[in-house]
Amino acid sequence: MAQIFSATYPLGIRTLIATVMPAASLVAASVASAATFNIDGVDSHNHWQSLTLTLGGERHYRAVETHSYSDATLSLNTTQGVCDLPWLEMRVTLEQQQGESRAVNLVPARLRIDEQPVIDTMAEFITERGDDGFYAHFYLSDMEALMADMRQGEQLFLGFDQEEREPWYMTFSLEGADAAITRMLAQCESG
Repeated sequence: MAQIFSATYPLGIRTLIATVMPAASLVAASVASAATFNIDGVDSHNHWQSLTLTLGGERHYRAVETHSYSDATLSLNTTQGVCDLPWLEMRVTLEQQQGESRAVNLVPARLRIDEQPVIDTMAEFITERGDDGFYAHFYLSDMEALMADMRQGEQLFLGFDQEEREPWYMTFSLEGADAAITRMLAQCESG
């Protein structure tokens, strides 16, 4: 289970998910099963990896950190044809596959790289039918600045509000992020 930090007590990630799942405020209309992408060209960069995901003619490029937690990953992603629109995503592995695709909740979140200023944002929690993952997609206005900071930083800190409870925190290593992001972007632009 992921190691989670709280200001006053440790809180497991599944406890957070159990807290936000019943408070579903948005429901996605998708009825399709989760797609299984082929993984190609995996390259290791210290705590990060870069890779290509393909399904038919669809191509996504990813820089992913899998080192900090056994059941959670942090990734930067981009898609062929829109390489200038990357997105940040965190994935947590759940105990079972999900029965429906839906947006579970939208919560205030904060990000910080090392001692940089805190970035206040929103995170949308999502499940995908047939997938055992729980996803957090971050709404960020300046991805270029965030990626530049990630490429030079040592750690990325995430915090999620939990209404009356103490915020929930996670920390991801940035060791190798520079090389992984560089390769992800180069592959997207040449793909």
